[in-house]
Amino acid sequence: METKRCFIFGAGDACPLVSAPADGDLVIAADGGQALCAALGVEPQLTVGDFDSSAPPPSGNVVRLPVHKDDTDTLRAVRLGLERGCTEFHIYGGLGGRLGHTLANLQTLLFLVRRGARGRLYGPHTAVEVIENSAVTLPAAGGVSVFSIGGTAEGVTITGCEYPLQDAVLSPDFPLGVSNRAVQTPVTIAVRQGALAIVWEI
Repeated sequence: METKRCFIFGAGDACPLVSAPADGDLVIAADGGQALCAALGVEPQLTVGDFDSSAPPPSGNVVRLPVHKDDTDTLRAVRLGLERGCTEFHIYGGLGGRLGHTLANLQTLLFLVRRGARGRLYGPHTAVEVIENSAVTLPAAGGVSVFSIGGTAEGVTITGCEYPLQDAVLSPDFPLGVSNRAVQTPVTIAVRQGALAIVWEI
């Protein structure tokens, strides 16, 4: 079954395109993410938001959200992508800006994983992915950090880094996995039970 991709552009720190949208991909601007789309030369198919940080576009497909709501604009964009059958999400401008929104976007990655999808956040020099009870292989060539998210993570294995781990336990109250470094490509990170937030340099 072919993977359907969703590209979401948020209002966090501006960043370059690591992977550009192609024909068949869903492209969504989340409120102030319209500015990032314009800077990158990307045309959104859909603009979502309460438009408290930007004006709605004068034309095109717009989903207006109330200011008082439970979902962030980015989470609502993710929901729309899931409704349209997307299983791979690339969220640009999802890091930096307001710290609360960065943390919300990290939770949104876990939200995706628990619905059978996967996603990555991109900032100026950094990417983040969350995995749960699974493994990921990264084309990492610089710094790599691994944190437990949502509870204790057991059976953590890291290969290809300066500080490897084998069947280790990471807890959310001790940052053991911070500031590792890739020494070979690719880097593989696995967790038997629990969720990990993986941060690496791009």
